[in-house]
Amino acid sequence: MALVLLYDNWQRANGHQSMFFPSATQQAPATAGGASAPQGDVPKANATAGTAAGAAASVPVAAAQPSGEKIVVSTDVMRAQIDTAGGILTRLELLNHKDHDGKPVVLFERDQTRTYMARSGLIGGDLPNHTTVFTASAGPRDLAGSDKVSVTLTAEKDGVKLDKTYTFHKGSYVVDTKFAVTNDSGKPISPTLYMELTRDGSKVEQSQFYSTFTGPAIYTDADKYHKITFDDIGKGKASVPAAGSSGWVAMVQHYFASAWIPQSGKEHSFYVEKIDNNLFRVGVQQPLGAIAPGATVSTDARLFAGPQEERMLEKITPGLELVKDYGWLTILAKPLFWLLEKIHGLLGNWGWSIIGLTVLIKLVFFPLSAASYKSMGKMKDLQPRMTAMRERHKGDPQKMNQEMMALYRTEKVNPLGGCLPIVIQIPVFIALYWVLLSSVEMRGAPWLGWIHDLSVPDPFYILPVLMAVSMFVQTKLNPTPPDPVQAKVMMIMPLVFSFMFFFFPAGLVMYWVTNNVLSIAQQWQINRMLGKNKAKTAAVAKG
Repeated sequence: MALVLLYDNWQRANGHQSMFFPSATQQAPATAGGASAPQGDVPKANATAGTAAGAAASVPVAAAQPSGEKIVVSTDVMRAQIDTAGGILTRLELLNHKDHDGKPVVLFERDQTRTYMARSGLIGGDLPNHTTVFTASAGPRDLAGSDKVSVTLTAEKDGVKLDKTYTFHKGSYVVDTKFAVTNDSGKPISPTLYMELTRDGSKVEQSQFYSTFTGPAIYTDADKYHKITFDDIGKGKASVPAAGSSGWVAMVQHYFASAWIPQSGKEHSFYVEKIDNNLFRVGVQQPLGAIAPGATVSTDARLFAGPQEERMLEKITPGLELVKDYGWLTILAKPLFWLLEKIHGLLGNWGWSIIGLTVLIKLVFFPLSAASYKSMGKMKDLQPRMTAMRERHKGDPQKMNQEMMALYRTEKVNPLGGCLPIVIQIPVFIALYWVLLSSVEMRGAPWLGWIHDLSVPDPFYILPVLMAVSMFVQTKLNPTPPDPVQAKVMMIMPLVFSFMFFFFPAGLVMYWVTNNVLSIAQQWQINRMLGKNKAKTAAVAKG
């Protein structure tokens, strides 16, 4: 535990995400994003590749964001609101994912407390952008028996027309987007298309005892997955990958994400920026090349907005599944989630699947655990003799250590034998912790009886109490530390951990309780076997 906490503090000191505690930036309260944000801001053209865009003060600001017609488009999995002022997606509800009040989860939103939206437009002149008022096409606003529904928004400035077409599909969280630019200005133009996600820097989760990443992320084939903290953006320390013809930009939060995925094979660059107090954006720019008078150029893109369901994300675009953040143990977490999915396919309940997976892992590590418990059992038997040695050689530590080492050699006991097998298992169990914490499948998933949602704390605190009891039993089975202060600390630890676990999701607490119960059963059985062996040895010696 000491090593894990030291590593965690080192991570935080170097600006990385904590494994347990939210950073000061992550805890920052929301500002009135919808009211105070200068939403007429337009990104700079030709953002320098490989670096973040300039500070907000250097961004040319257009007219204040106008108000337009709100168009609501519904499918079987989402309800989206498009503001004709800018053609912005200002609200998006995920109909199959409920909040704790029973209402659909709201991902995009623009009001007095939250700002999170998807914007797009043209730069490189006085061209239609996300501050321009668009006109929406007539037509259906829901599936109405079809597999898809489309909405086209059109705006024109100085003879340059931009058509944005959003196509929503049945059963899909991906919105196909087409941008068509028609040049009727009478002179050549070279516009750049930008697509960005704008969000305030506040977190959606409330627990002070665990933290998940919230913020922008960029992926390219060359640089792979790259998270960017709001804190680094605010301090001007953020960097982005070099321009290329692959990749995407995303905004990530616990369980859900959104991403702009530009057309593959087209050159584009990336940018991140702090627009205003507690308001940030991440975007991608794609040059459309020279457009002659009377010509039209079009390009496609995709907008993902939905849950972090790993298998679904893998099918959308390379690397998108990485928004489901397992931290530095991804190499272990991904196969563990795969196994958890397979078990769920057999049992049909995520709660029983967690228990089943924990049992399998304990079986795999049984030889290591057995070696550990045997070593601890031997150390427990030596405790009276070791205590006597300490009493005899209080004033001579060197002599005491010599006798201790001689005792270890005589009894063939390795004082670290109980620790090393456990250390080997720690990364696996931490990886499983992140699997359960990050998996959106746990939201709203019941187990049995009083547990109706594995992603929220136990409403009656039964599992945390069982956690404390199991830890107390484990402590009693382990050798008593010779230092009285250390012994008291070990007895208090179950109470401290049970208090922390009062605020942890029920699925995580269930995993720890199951692990502890299985460890107790293993340790009891091994202690029983050691007792039989000692009795047999004693009988042979007497005979």
